[in-house]
Amino acid sequence: MTAQKWPAMRRSLVAILRGIKPDEILPALDVLIEAGFTAIEVPLNSPDPFRSIEQAAGKVPEGCLIGAGTVLSVKDVDRLNDAGGRLLVSPNVVPAVIEKAGRYGMVSMPGVMTPTEAFTALDAGASALKFFPTSVLGAKGVAAIKAVLPAGTETGAVGGVSEQNFAEYAAIGVRIFGLGSSLYKPGMTPAEIGIRARAAVEAYDRLCGDAKSP
Repeated sequence: MTAQKWPAMRRSLVAILRGIKPDEILPALDVLIEAGFTAIEVPLNSPDPFRSIEQAAGKVPEGCLIGAGTVLSVKDVDRLNDAGGRLLVSPNVVPAVIEKAGRYGMVSMPGVMTPTEAFTALDAGASALKFFPTSVLGAKGVAAIKAVLPAGTETGAVGGVSEQNFAEYAAIGVRIFGLGSSLYKPGMTPAEIGIRARAAVEAYDRLCGDAKSP
């Protein structure tokens, strides 16, 4: 199976909006896009997540990836497609989920902690690998697994990641950063989200000089 590639982005930053409500998604989306985010994930253990995804998918400009996190079943992949989501993120590796996402043309990023999980995900057609939780693996653990992966494998760091530690993961070739509680917590105002989003983007741009070119 040919994997759907992780798309070229000005910044490979994924906003993880765990716990966001449908009536909060559009104001949050506005400030995130204004700050420079182009990938937004609504985990499925949020309130009415498919409604939030559908609203977001109908509003974002071309080139933005909107989708779901904590996708655990093929049924959820079908519902995500119906809602217009194009990004699928999971905490684990379920080949059937990854394969179904590929058939829909979605970008998929399953969570891995071991080489076995990593190769299983790649064999199923994953677009990128999410090292999760990165705070447990650490940069040394991620680097050890990356050393045996095929050249060109896109990798992301999620779980305990913020602008404070972008550099240590970028140094070992991690290009994608998923920001959860360091960016958003339930109940935050759009203004508060915007402040954190701008800080993350500024840190990313300082670290990745090529991110400054569209």
